[in-house]
Amino acid sequence: MANKLLELLIDSSPLLADGAMGTVLHEHGVDFARCFDELNLSQPETVSEIHVAYLAAGAQIIMSNTFGANRFRLAEHGLQDKAAEISQAGVQLARGAVAASGKPAFVAADIGPLGVRLAPFGRVDPEQAREAFEEQLRGLLAGKPDLIIIETMTDLYEAREALKAAKALSELPVLVSMTFTRDDRTLLGDTPAKVASRLHEAGADIIGINCSGGPAQLLRILKQMRSAMPEARYSVMPNAGWPERVAGRIRYPAGPEYFGQYALAFRAAGAAVIGGCCGTTPEHIQAMREALDNPDQGAELPNGQIRIIEPTETMRGPDKGSQLAEKFQAGKFVTSVEMDPPRGLSTYKLQAGADLLSEAGVDVINVADSPLARMHMSPWAVCELIQRQVGVETTLHFPTRGRNLLRVQGDLLAAHALGVRNVFVVMGDPTAIGDYPEAMDNYDLAPTGLIKLIKQQFNSGRDHSGSEIGQPTAFHVGAALNLAPSDPAREAKVLARKLNHGADFFLTQPVYEAAQAREFLDKYKEKQADFDKPLLVGILPLYGLRHANFLHNEVPGITIPEAIRKRMEDAGSDGPQEGVRIAIELIEQIRPWAGGVYLMPAFNRFDLAAQIIEAID
Repeated sequence: MANKLLELLIDSSPLLADGAMGTVLHEHGVDFARCFDELNLSQPETVSEIHVAYLAAGAQIIMSNTFGANRFRLAEHGLQDKAAEISQAGVQLARGAVAASGKPAFVAADIGPLGVRLAPFGRVDPEQAREAFEEQLRGLLAGKPDLIIIETMTDLYEAREALKAAKALSELPVLVSMTFTRDDRTLLGDTPAKVASRLHEAGADIIGINCSGGPAQLLRILKQMRSAMPEARYSVMPNAGWPERVAGRIRYPAGPEYFGQYALAFRAAGAAVIGGCCGTTPEHIQAMREALDNPDQGAELPNGQIRIIEPTETMRGPDKGSQLAEKFQAGKFVTSVEMDPPRGLSTYKLQAGADLLSEAGVDVINVADSPLARMHMSPWAVCELIQRQVGVETTLHFPTRGRNLLRVQGDLLAAHALGVRNVFVVMGDPTAIGDYPEAMDNYDLAPTGLIKLIKQQFNSGRDHSGSEIGQPTAFHVGAALNLAPSDPAREAKVLARKLNHGADFFLTQPVYEAAQAREFLDKYKEKQADFDKPLLVGILPLYGLRHANFLHNEVPGITIPEAIRKRMEDAGSDGPQEGVRIAIELIEQIRPWAGGVYLMPAFNRFDLAAQIIEAID
């Protein structure tokens, strides 16, 4: 059957798959809170009835009711030990329905995403993910399917782990299908062209698009994929449009006739497999069957250029002060983690990392502004997104470089209106080192001047010229401090100016020798004045020997003791975890005199930062 399937895919007529299982189960009275996969054991007749209805509608591929039958999703219902049993039963029910109908059809073993995030945005590493997929696959393969469908994937890395597991355990054809957001990107920001290329390289027999929006969007994405990888086979299974809630129920706007018209467009665009996803029913599949069998009676929809604009919420900023200031005042040892804004439109990776840090107990997330002078999304928008969607307070990095007085003040007002209360004032990286070396690099205020503007004027209700701004801002202002400066006298002089102008707290560069860092503070207190401001000491966890050598030799202001570099060398492949252990040791050494830590995760390994936060709490 597997070879016959691949032979049929060469034919100009696409194979027709079935539609949604969950939608129809809900129409049969099954509550969305139920574990749909478990119905293979407790209500097999209901599942079989739906398979039979799709076969009667003309489906040639019947997918098993096993979308969430993996240990992680089943654990939400206390069924994690039944993954293999539920999976096998799901394939056998589909196989039995095909046999009972007497209609020729292929049975597909259906695999959905694990429902957990993979590292570095979650706690599940790729090996654990593959083990979970293999566990489910063994059950599915015991039911003897004709092909494997891996669907509704949002993470290209997770999709490839599932594909590796399938290829390792079986020689059956494998269809791997991704879902896309309204901007035609995956949740992790991958383009259709990239998805098609990577899945083809990984060995997917069929590359799919499913769920997402309605047929118009998926037709557009299909064309982009085929343009990038014309030699591949493709599958399209759209939702019945974007869902909406009406009178407490989920409704999908696209009807069967509309799907029938688009079946012809999908065929013309080169789809080898066509079907439906959320919101589709046997009626949708029947309309597609009739259109494919009688193409002269339908009107082919042309180009799929319709774009849907997602409405945005009104931006607003709560009238409140800094939670970070309150934590400092209460004597809490604060944990802060730096995150870079995305370089494109997708914010999923950033939000996933922020969610993970929130679960670990982070106090505040620092959002950098154009690090290394490279183009990124504006950081105050990212701060607002994190605070609204994740619920963690942020600190906005605010460089003076590249901003004149008008922009500095306008940006401050915008940040305050968005609810940002913590501002870390820095000079910023010179544009000469970044993406646009020819970009303007001038500035009207040095960091000390901006601290004075915020603390002495904006926080008093006036702008730089003395005009009223309506009401005082409530910014809590941070400044930079180097605890291991090459010129201690100059660093002390600048520190004194920042203190005199009202800096509320300080963030330091990465520290690898706690005693040396404390020595600078002690000397400052002896020669200048008492230092009584909260200090968030920079901790950059090392990832390996190569990383340590790079920082030590090529990054100004960072010196890594030979003993630590030796530890990283001895750690070998365990380098990331050794870096975590070193970071925890350093934090315990600075805890008696610091107000907290400022973690800078290398290579966006927020999972390692979460480990550190949990270990020091």
